Amino acid sequence: MAEQPSQIAVVTGAGSGIGAAVALALAAEGWVVVLAGRRAHALASVAERGAGLAGTLDPAPTDVTDEASVRALFDGAVQRHGRVDLLFNNAGTGAPPRELDAVPLSEWSAVVAVNLTGAFLCAREAFRVMRHQRPRGGRIVNNGSISAHVPRPGAAAYTATKHAITGLTRATALDGRAHDIACGQIDIGNAATEMTEGMAAGALQADGSVRPEPRMDVADVARAVCYMASLPLDANVATMTVMATRMPFAGRG
Repeated sequence: MAEQPSQIAVVTGAGSGIGAAVALALAAEGWVVVLAGRRAHALASVAERGAGLAGTLDPAPTDVTDEASVRALFDGAVQRHGRVDLLFNNAGTGAPPRELDAVPLSEWSAVVAVNLTGAFLCAREAFRVMRHQRPRGGRIVNNGSISAHVPRPGAAAYTATKHAITGLTRATALDGRAHDIACGQIDIGNAATEMTEGMAAGALQADGSVRPEPRMDVADVARAVCYMASLPLDANVATMTVMATRMPFAGRG
């Protein structure tokens, strides 16, 4: 029996946290994973951690807020590996908690540039590649967040962008039907990464108190994304929420 060709994934925000965990999990399952992120040294470190896995980790320094950089990311993936089967659209950023009337426009714009415009640029380029490749099609998984459903206090910019990701996901899923492009969203709550270390010490709550919040192993997020990626293109997880069981979510706010 002929060996099946490797599937090709692009993971953004792959230099640390959820992106790195997902990239390593995909590589462990035999995927070729293009690692996208701003910090070349961090991408190289992830690739080194994955040495010896069944798949391949290919660092590709990228600024998701820059149109030309994102175009080069996907063109390079096709040139080196032939196609793109999966985009995990994961790159994101936050901002310090602030009352709405204290949010500077520059801070708002910086969050929108990464979380929304960056996600759009990556989805657009993945869509372009997937609709024209043969065999055609592929899958896009957008990282939403618990904040795509309910906000944290003082997080207007982050919450607005994550709600917008839901709209981008639904529009991409609809427009992708004709081209065998599936699109789903994973909403993650309190994965144990460097970004959430402060939550273990204490996070601002809706009643104004500061309390520690439980976190979950980031490997469980990676397993969830790998499951979404494993489905045939005629099946799709439209939305999945994976979260620390005891974190505040139901009734939050």
